[in-house]
Amino acid sequence: MKKKAVQLTKHIICIILCLIVIMPFYMVLINSFKPKAEAAKMTLALPTEWHFETYLEVIDDGNLIQGFLNSLTYAGIATIVGVLGCAMAAFVMARNRTKINSFLYYFIICGLFFPVNYVTLVRVLQTFQLANTKPGIIIAFISSMIPFCVFTIRNFISSIPVELDEAAVIDGCGPLTLFFRVIAPLMKPTLVTCFILQFMGIWSDFMTPLYLSNSSKLYPMTMAVYQFFGKNKNAWNAVFADIILTCIPVVIVYLIGQKYIVGGMTAGGVKE
Repeated sequence: MKKKAVQLTKHIICIILCLIVIMPFYMVLINSFKPKAEAAKMTLALPTEWHFETYLEVIDDGNLIQGFLNSLTYAGIATIVGVLGCAMAAFVMARNRTKINSFLYYFIICGLFFPVNYVTLVRVLQTFQLANTKPGIIIAFISSMIPFCVFTIRNFISSIPVELDEAAVIDGCGPLTLFFRVIAPLMKPTLVTCFILQFMGIWSDFMTPLYLSNSSKLYPMTMAVYQFFGKNKNAWNAVFADIILTCIPVVIVYLIGQKYIVGGMTAGGVKE
């Protein structure tokens, strides 16, 4: 009886926590379909009239198509290049444990504990003529994901037996063939996990584009929402619709790769 009571209490706590997370999103979603005056009340009731045309108006007025393409460019290129580069670097650090590689590894993971200094970052980009450009923003996103990806992927590679490398070398594999045809397929859960988490982080990032771009042509969807809110702060139904449209790509990416996240995170957390 006591065991059942404990389990029931745990279930109730979990339900409450889930409601705390879900209710704000539910409120935003429901109010995005309401008329302007009704949405301003921000209630949890269903709309008296469903206004689906709000989404079409938001896409036209909010410059979301350009924001979507910018976000897709930043998140797609930065995540693919960053995860692939970090995987190759982590492979070298895990298999060739020299003093230099060990120093580089611990130097890189220090980035997990220090915040981004945007003033310095802007000055560096200005020095290389990359300020207020798409390549500069992409490079900034890539650099921000390096510590987490290297830490996670290197620890996973350390759990792969070295005998696989030796057998592949005996069969005539070079370094690139060894990595891409032998090691990379084994790293699929971790690589997908890093890709999803970094893609979601870049897509939702607001501060980096705010500091590194001053042109609306460079703004991602998060900045487009910010601008749209400034122009339509009294039209909460339109603002909520804008937020929902910004969240949809991240939700789709997460749902596609969610099965890899738990396995990838636990696989990357082994002790040496």
